[in-house]
Amino acid sequence: MVLLVNLARVVFAPLLEELITVFSIGEGTAGLIATLVWVGSALPRIPTGWVLTRVPRHRVVLGTGVVLTGASVFTAAADSVVMVGAGALLMGLSSGVYFVSANPLVSELYPERVGRAMGIHGTASQLAAVVAAPFATLVLSLFVDWRVVFVCIGVAAFLATMAFYRTAKATDLPDAGSSDRDLLGAARTQWKIILLGVVILGFTGFVWQGLFNFYELYMETKGLADATAKNMLTLIFAAGVPAFFFSGKLVDRLPRIPYLLSIVVVFVVSVLVLTRTTGLVPLLVVTAVIGYTIHSLFPALDTYLLDTLPDENRASAYAVYSAGMMVVQASGSSAVGLLREGGDAYELVRGLFEALPMLGSLPAGGLSYDAIFTGLSIGLGVVVVALVTLQRRGRLPN
Repeated sequence: MVLLVNLARVVFAPLLEELITVFSIGEGTAGLIATLVWVGSALPRIPTGWVLTRVPRHRVVLGTGVVLTGASVFTAAADSVVMVGAGALLMGLSSGVYFVSANPLVSELYPERVGRAMGIHGTASQLAAVVAAPFATLVLSLFVDWRVVFVCIGVAAFLATMAFYRTAKATDLPDAGSSDRDLLGAARTQWKIILLGVVILGFTGFVWQGLFNFYELYMETKGLADATAKNMLTLIFAAGVPAFFFSGKLVDRLPRIPYLLSIVVVFVVSVLVLTRTTGLVPLLVVTAVIGYTIHSLFPALDTYLLDTLPDENRASAYAVYSAGMMVVQASGSSAVGLLREGGDAYELVRGLFEALPMLGSLPAGGLSYDAIFTGLSIGLGVVVVALVTLQRRGRLPN
């Protein structure tokens, strides 16, 4: 189930170039389509948290399979950019509901080894990201029609939903969340932990969203052939498979806040290095480092939250965190597309910079990918410095 819902989120990245060609759109519009997936993933998270105060976790997970099946069919039938965007939003909705309901369920199924369980669950999710680009490439080469990608996802989602239904009926499920009945109360009680999670993954995810959705096009600007650029996108996700597994085990053993912040520091440095890197072999190395680092963050942060939050607040507080961090990071792709394409919105920003000389200046017609990701990395670096300072002063919840 987690493989399929994550595939629904990441499969648009390797299809952006195809959508640009088929619908004659620019990079800004393509970035908006990718953003809509993540906006869709953000929108239902707080409502899902409220639903979980009244409906068992496994039933909500079952519902996500139904939504994903229908959303895949709708997207496959799309004949316009608007319909593709609506399909992306719907597929994102299914993933948002899934993660808010399934992650607490997994942590409650294995309370003595939350990190390891989240690592395994995340590894399955990451396998979807690894196969997304080869899967899209294979379908396009065999059928020359991007719609077949979503037909395949829909069929697989239907079969997985039936399998989950049968498995849940035969399983003795935990009742650890039976006292979690107050969404707003959980948010008020656990606001410090929620805010820390939103800041760490929201801002880091903003940079990551913009980076991976345009990674193929970015690598082409560094002189790599189209096929090689696609493989680089595959590599950045493949490096995340061992990252999920090992980071899930490490977070059970290491001081969690220092471990989380160290991951973000390495990510910032790695992206800055990427903007200065050329040549196939150096790009392969830096890509692998970025992929391993960013994917180490996800199971580590989930474990910190789900193992720290008490039973009576876990799902509700996690839903509030999940919605907050998704809202912050969802627009990363649109921001990169806007800065790259240099349209009317970009010119408005450029005019602001000209009116305030202390901000510097922006060139006409858009920025290079190197310039965009340098600026985003520096901005994230400022956030990390602030968090490290607070951690050294004992101001972050441990």
